[in-house]
Amino acid sequence: MENLVIPIEGKEIAITNPEKVLWPDLHITKLDYIKYLVSVSAHLLRYTKDRMLMMWCFPDGIDHQRIVHKAVPAHAPAWLPRWFYKDKSWILINDVATLVWVANYAAIELHVPFSLCDHVEYPTDLAFDLDPSDPDNFDLVLEVAFRLKEVLDSLSLHSVAKTSGATGIQVFVPIESKYTFVETRVITKFIAEYLREKMPDKITLERRVQNRGKKLYFDYLQLWRMRTLSAAYSVRATTSASVSAPVTWAEVTSGFHPTDFTMLNMAQRVEKHGDLFMPIASPSDRHGLDEILHFIKAKRHH
Repeated sequence: MENLVIPIEGKEIAITNPEKVLWPDLHITKLDYIKYLVSVSAHLLRYTKDRMLMMWCFPDGIDHQRIVHKAVPAHAPAWLPRWFYKDKSWILINDVATLVWVANYAAIELHVPFSLCDHVEYPTDLAFDLDPSDPDNFDLVLEVAFRLKEVLDSLSLHSVAKTSGATGIQVFVPIESKYTFVETRVITKFIAEYLREKMPDKITLERRVQNRGKKLYFDYLQLWRMRTLSAAYSVRATTSASVSAPVTWAEVTSGFHPTDFTMLNMAQRVEKHGDLFMPIASPSDRHGLDEILHFIKAKRHH
């Protein structure tokens, strides 16, 4: 097939090599990928809006070299939404046209930071990244995720989980965007240390991979200025074309595997369950953290 031109939101976007196979095992083409992103765009864009994008590009497919792009490419069209920060312009995925443009650029993985571009020092959420040292032991990830939910519940913090799309689970709590990363670190560290104390045989806070053994790495440090996680509904460069999928706590309890959620079934899943990440992306009420910060501070002084 020759290059396509897709009219979208008043723009005409040229799709180069639409038949190029990006996921060889499943024979998923660039055009298939673009169609997937358009099908989930309303939900994906809800959270990526006004966040500076880091793209993991695989121009020759997932079996080949990964190229990480932060700055807006030189040949990008003038209409692409962007934000200047720290010596470079970053893409903001604020609309479907931009989503299609970055997909054509072979940006297979879409990673976004925890804060909005005009409010960089203040995260919109608490976030915990649960990363198994043993990728075959996903049951441990599910167990720790549910224990984390129980701790957050005890602090009256409503949480939502999503798969990383690879081997882990990420848990988010929507917060008022008035707390700095330094303040949120106080809370994530406190919770991480509490859980490690409760589950010493199963959880480690060790950054060095070689020192983790078979324990789950409870990553509370990822929540920081301009660090990123894969966006909800972003596809990953895995052989199964797995997706970073929001999940219910009932599903965490009953069990699943990250490979259950893929580009081939995600649109149907959203149609059935709705956008499970909605409480994070556009919550009607966000949690204040004053009481918890005060409690931790008081505890330290005893």
